[in-house]
Amino acid sequence: MKRRHFIKQAAGATAAFSIVPSYVLGGCHIAPSDTLYVACIGVGGRGGGIVRELNATRKVKFVALCDVDDRRARATYEAHMKASRYRDFRRILDNHIDEIDAFTVGTPDHTHAVIALPFMRAKKHAYVEKPLTHNIYEARLLTKVAGEEGLVTQMGNQGSSSDGIREAQEWIESGAIGKVERVDCWTNRPVWPQGLRNISEGEPVPEGLDWDLWLGPAANRPYHSAYLPFKWRGWWDFGTGGLGDMGCHIMETPFRTLKLGYPYEAEASCTTVWAGDFVEANYDKACPPSSIVRLKFKTDAHGDVNLNWYDGGIMPDLPDELKDDEMIGDWSGGSVFYGTEGILITDCYSRNPRLLPAERMKDLKKPKATLPRIKNGFSGHVNNWVEGCIGGIPTSSPFSYAGPLTEAVLMGNLAIKAFQYKVLKDGKTPTDWAPFDYPGRRKLHWDGDAMRVTNYEKANDWVSREYRSGWEVK
Repeated sequence: MKRRHFIKQAAGATAAFSIVPSYVLGGCHIAPSDTLYVACIGVGGRGGGIVRELNATRKVKFVALCDVDDRRARATYEAHMKASRYRDFRRILDNHIDEIDAFTVGTPDHTHAVIALPFMRAKKHAYVEKPLTHNIYEARLLTKVAGEEGLVTQMGNQGSSSDGIREAQEWIESGAIGKVERVDCWTNRPVWPQGLRNISEGEPVPEGLDWDLWLGPAANRPYHSAYLPFKWRGWWDFGTGGLGDMGCHIMETPFRTLKLGYPYEAEASCTTVWAGDFVEANYDKACPPSSIVRLKFKTDAHGDVNLNWYDGGIMPDLPDELKDDEMIGDWSGGSVFYGTEGILITDCYSRNPRLLPAERMKDLKKPKATLPRIKNGFSGHVNNWVEGCIGGIPTSSPFSYAGPLTEAVLMGNLAIKAFQYKVLKDGKTPTDWAPFDYPGRRKLHWDGDAMRVTNYEKANDWVSREYRSGWEVK
């Protein structure tokens, strides 16, 4: 007898003799035991970290593990010898769907949605790494399905479980820096090669890697070491650049504390890559080496808020109130909030908020803690999801929140692509003088409810993507 069928029968029998909590009788909504039965897809790299964090909770049983690369997954496989192993996540759906309560996705960005959706539609709770999805349409869809199915969900942006983000929100809501007019966010990403020219020739596929499965919804092309491992983040077909990698960490603090919602305007300027004297390289398939993105939001409490993003070694202005020996943020990045009554700084993962000038911290009367804290804070993010699945507690970054956050982040990538986009003129080659129709910097006007750019039709092509046959997202 399948485990879940047995549990449902047992729960029904128990109900005749005692009062059983509603979450136990809710079928797949909450795991009806103290153990969460999980399948993990993508278990090398960051995905392997998720497995280790799940294992540390001592509340999880691993039913199945899946990775397209045997080499990257080896350590995880060896640590959990009893779990079934697969390269193709669809075999888990075929063989174990009645045995699992939940699943995790720790794969590259372009496969998050195609993997998550069939499990979610089978009513399995979801933990998906950041950014939640590869494009805005997918983020909207995962948010919708999670709500329809009543799932316990969590995006892998650990800062959302930190005490720091809650302190920052309490300080801002208490008026410590007045109304916030501008936030500058920055990251040291990319820390991988980015801005490369398009690749036309391939290399032999490494032993143990299923390249076709790794491509998933992306168009077929030869394997190349410029994509793997980790370097996929700098290619539009697979990753979402420095902004997609770190935006759901760094932009989260302003998004949550200021209740930002959808931006209504976005623009970008990016590094130009040159192939020769006065000859601009056509690198439309790669993210730029560096970029500045400007997003505008309307808020109830603060009015219009300008959020500026800097990456690739470009930094925001240093506040005058910052002392010579003080840093903004940490090694990976941070945020600077400019309010009418002062300045607040947080680090990359929404921790360690502080006011400027530093002397203000001595006089700060911290408001009463009104927001619930998460057990073990930043380090308890995965456990927070497990506890949500088992006991029904709220999670820090459910898709109802993580989806709109991801959309706001990826809206910045639409502006970057609009800056990059070039069309060959009159059949000329890239080596001809002035070969491109290059609109350059432009502002995109975004109708978030309609999920549409209203003033530049080409940008709407990037709201979703073209999916390889058999990998469509619907």
